[in-house]
Amino acid sequence: MNKSILRLAIPNIISNITVPLLGMVDLALMGHLSSPVYIGAIGLGSVIFNVLYLSLGFLRMGTTGFTAQAFGKNDKQEIAHGLYRPLLIAGSLALLLIILQIPIEKISFFLLNGSADVKALARKYFYIRIYAAPATLGLMALMGWFVGMQNTQIPMYLSIFINILNIAFNLFFVNVIDMNVDGVAWGTLLAQYGGLAFGIFLLLKNFRMHLLPLQKQVLLNLEMLKRFFKVNRDILIRSIVLILTLSFFTSESAGLGNRVLALNSMMLQYFFVFSYFMDGFAYAGEALVGKYTGSNDSQKIKSTIHYLLLWGFGMSLPFILAYGFFHNDLIRLITDNTDLIASALKYKWWMILIPISTFAAFIWDGIYIGATASVAMRNTMLIASIGVFLPAWYFGSQYWGNHGLWLAFHLFMISRGVLMTLFAPKALNI
Repeated sequence: MNKSILRLAIPNIISNITVPLLGMVDLALMGHLSSPVYIGAIGLGSVIFNVLYLSLGFLRMGTTGFTAQAFGKNDKQEIAHGLYRPLLIAGSLALLLIILQIPIEKISFFLLNGSADVKALARKYFYIRIYAAPATLGLMALMGWFVGMQNTQIPMYLSIFINILNIAFNLFFVNVIDMNVDGVAWGTLLAQYGGLAFGIFLLLKNFRMHLLPLQKQVLLNLEMLKRFFKVNRDILIRSIVLILTLSFFTSESAGLGNRVLALNSMMLQYFFVFSYFMDGFAYAGEALVGKYTGSNDSQKIKSTIHYLLLWGFGMSLPFILAYGFFHNDLIRLITDNTDLIASALKYKWWMILIPISTFAAFIWDGIYIGATASVAMRNTMLIASIGVFLPAWYFGSQYWGNHGLWLAFHLFMISRGVLMTLFAPKALNI
C-alpha cells in the first residue's frame, strides 16, 4: 500500500509544488519593485481567479473520481466519455467567463477591499488573464482524467512544463521589458495555452487506445449526466465556500492596510506550498480510493486511509521545522522590504502552525473525492466556514486584529479535518 501511495504521490508532489513556487516568483518579482502595492495587486487579482477556478475545481476533482471508478470497473466506454464530458463542459464554462468578464470584474472589486492604486493594477491583471480561461479549464479536465487513470507522471511533466514556461515569460516581461502586473498576467496566459497544447500531445501519445469514438447517446446519457452534475454540484458548493473563505481572509487583510495585505499574501504562499505538497498524497487518495470504490474493496479503502493519514502527519513535521528555523529566510525570498520583514516576525507562530493544522483536511479531501462522497464534503465545509471561521473572525479580529484573523484561519482548517474524520464511516460506507 505504501508503494502504491508513493508511486502516485511523488509525481503529484513534484508537479504540485511548482504551482506555489510560481506564485512566489510572481510575488518576488513584484516585491522587489518600488512599492508594496504591486504585491497587493497580484494578491488581490489572484483572489478573483482563485474564486473562479477553484470554484470550478469539480472539472478536475469530479473527473478524477468518476474516471478512477470506471478504471476500477474496467468500463472502457465510460473511461473515454469520462474525458469527453468534462472537456465539453470546460469549453462552455470558459466561453461564459469571457462573455461575462465585465460584470465579474465589477462585482469582484466591489466586494474586495483595497486601496485605489492596488485595485487599478489588479484590474489590469484581471482583464489580461481572463482570456486564459479556455486553456485553464481544459487543463483541469485533462489533469483529473490522467490521475483517475492512475497516471500521475503525465500531470507532473505537464505542470513542470507549464510553470517553467510561466516563470520564463514572467521574468522576460518584468525584468527585460519593464512591465509589472500586466507582465505577470501575460506570462500566465501564454503558459496556459502552451500547457494545453502539450497536454493534448501527451494524451494522444499515451492514451490514444482509450479514446474510443465519441457516442452522443453515451456522452448525453441522462443517468450519467444526473450523477455527474449531482456530485459536481456539491463539489462546486464546497469549493465556492472554501475559496470565499480564503478570499474573505485576503479581503479583510486588505482592510487592515496595504502592509498587512502584502504580509498576509506572502505568508499564504507558504500555506499554498504546504497544501500543494500535501495534495500529492490527496491525489493518491483520489486515485486509489476511487479504484477500490469501483471494485467494491472496502478493506483496501480502510488501509489506504490509514496510511495516507500517517504520511500526512509525518510530512507535516519537516515543514514545521523549516517554517520555524528558516522563517526570516523564507520571507526574504519574496521581499527585501525591511518593514515587511520586521512585521512578519510578529506572526511567525501562525506560519509555523500551518502544517499541523491543515494536513488532515487535505488528506481527507482526496479520500472523499475518490469515493465521490460529495454531500459530506459540502456539509463539513459549510459547518467549518459558517460555524467556525466566521464566529472566530468576528470575535478574534475585534480584539487581536490580524492575529485574530489568523486564529480564525487555523480553527477553520482544524475543524475541517475533525469533521471529515467524524463523517467518514457513514460517508464512505466503511
